[in-house]
Amino acid sequence: MSAAIHIGNIKKSIGKREILRGIAFDVYPGDIFGYLGPNGAGKTTTIRIILGLLQADSGEVNVLGQDIRRADTRMKIGFALDPDGLYNNMTAFENLKFYADIYNAADIEKRIEKVAGLVGLADRLDDTVGSYSKGMRQRLSLARAMVHDPEVLILDEPTAGVDPTGQIEIRKILLDIARVEKKTVLLSSHNLDEVQRICNRIALIDQGEIKLYGKLADLRQKMGKSAIAVETKDVITEPVLEQLQAQKQIGFQGVKGSTLLFDSGEEAAEVSDIVGFLAGLGVKIERVGKREASLEDLYANILEEAEKK
Repeated sequence: MSAAIHIGNIKKSIGKREILRGIAFDVYPGDIFGYLGPNGAGKTTTIRIILGLLQADSGEVNVLGQDIRRADTRMKIGFALDPDGLYNNMTAFENLKFYADIYNAADIEKRIEKVAGLVGLADRLDDTVGSYSKGMRQRLSLARAMVHDPEVLILDEPTAGVDPTGQIEIRKILLDIARVEKKTVLLSSHNLDEVQRICNRIALIDQGEIKLYGKLADLRQKMGKSAIAVETKDVITEPVLEQLQAQKQIGFQGVKGSTLLFDSGEEAAEVSDIVGFLAGLGVKIERVGKREASLEDLYANILEEAEKK
C-alpha cells in the first residue's frame, strides 16, 4: 500500500539548534496516526514542513505520492493548527465560506452544511465565533479543515485546552471522519491517553528523533509489559511493600495508587500464589485482572533505555 504521507529522512535546524535529526515515517490511507512527543520535541516543526509552511534542510515529504511543494498537492490537505485562525467577528458560516472560497470548493453551501453537521455545529452556524467556547472553536476548526473535501487531515493538538467532555466529543468526531468519511488523519499530541484511544499507528518523537514507530497493538506487545493487576481495598503500607520486594518469586513490579502490579510472563507466579501471599500479609483484595501495556508504559520504557545510554 502506498503511503498517504511519506516523511523521508527530514532534517531541520533553526540557527544552531537542530530541531529534526533525520526523521522518517509513513502514514497510510485510513490511518488515524498519532504523532507523539513532549513539548519542544519537533512535532509542530514536522507538521509545518508537511504543510509547506517550512522548508526542510534535507529529506523528502510526499503527500498522496506527490511533492508537497506542488500547489495541487496542498489542495488535497486540510489542516487545523494552534492558534486556530478563526475570525471572531464573523459567523461560523462566514468563516467556513471564506476558506471554502480560497480552495474554490464546489457546492459550497452543501459542503458547509455537511461539515457543520459532522462536528455538531449545524444549529450554531449563524453565531459569531467570538461567542464560541474553546471546544466549539476546535470543532469549527475541524469543519474548516474539511470544507474543501480533502483526502488528508493534519491536526496539531486538536483537543488542547478543551475540557474532558469536549475531548470526548472531538475524539468521536475524528473516529467518524476516518471511518465514515474515509479520511486519513495525522494528529500531533502529547496526550498519551487520547492517542491510545483512537489511533491505530503512532510515531513518538523526542529531541528531534523518532524513538518509536509502528502499529500501536504491535508496539504494545513488543515493548510493553503486561501485568497482573491486584486492586486492593486500602492503601498499601511500607511494611507490605518491603515484604513484596523481598520475595522475588512473586514478581512484584510496583504499585500505582491502591493497585499492585506483578509479572505476567511465562515464568511468572500463579495468580493464586500471589493472592495467597497478599492474604497472608493481611491485604484486602477487591479485584484481580490483567493490565495491558499502555502508551505511558512504552514511553517510560523508552526514556529508561535512553538514560542507560
